[in-house]
Amino acid sequence: MIKAQIVPLLDVVRESHHTTSYRFRADFGGEPGQFIMVWIPRHDELPMALSYLGPVKGITVHAYGDATKAFAAFKPGDRIGVRGPYGNTFRLEGERVLAVAGGTGMASLIAAIEAFAQQGAHVTTALGAKTAEELLFADRAAAAGETHISTDDGSRGFHGFVPVLAEKLLERHRYDQVVACGPERMMKLVLDAASKRGIPTQASVERYMKCGIGICDACAFDGKLVCVDGPVFSGEVLAVSEDFGKFRRDKSGRRVPI
Repeated sequence: MIKAQIVPLLDVVRESHHTTSYRFRADFGGEPGQFIMVWIPRHDELPMALSYLGPVKGITVHAYGDATKAFAAFKPGDRIGVRGPYGNTFRLEGERVLAVAGGTGMASLIAAIEAFAQQGAHVTTALGAKTAEELLFADRAAAAGETHISTDDGSRGFHGFVPVLAEKLLERHRYDQVVACGPERMMKLVLDAASKRGIPTQASVERYMKCGIGICDACAFDGKLVCVDGPVFSGEVLAVSEDFGKFRRDKSGRRVPI
């Protein structure tokens, strides 16, 4: 049964100037791709992907709004509320897997990358960020398999966007599965490149979310709810989506262009 818990933070690690990982002990499970609802006391409750699984769990947060910027000041010993896990998971299928992550999308993807490797798959990760300083979990990806890096400014690895790097890898090698997380326009390019080669795909989709349990409809996505039907969707579902890569909903529920 899912229940809310108040937990102390065990450690707080600054990953980049705007991204921080928080780890804690909580007595719930969790699978690659799932998320939890995190209560930041005196501020808000927000959905966060599980970037660490096991007895000590973790979330990795990009400070972008008032609540997450306040969260950036939290220290070990400070307490947060957590409930979950919610949502579906990545299907761990295929012997050769290409994982494509853009920016903080790696926080949602790294647990799947490690799980694929643990079950014996050959995992290749294409990891992109604006700059080398913003690359997330490159060492963890390298420990799980082959890793290729791209940066928009050329400060590390391939000078360019990660969908271009992914396309180059798809041209050179055969993959049984492509998984992705990051900006939607980036993911659409990656999924389209894999689809034209007949490769099954999965992507983790992010939407504004209030409840996490299918009540509020804030995360409406086509005729689905990201919190219940996702956040991981197959390429077949996304290929016919009217929203994916085009529209999202703002806090008031209005459908607005991405």
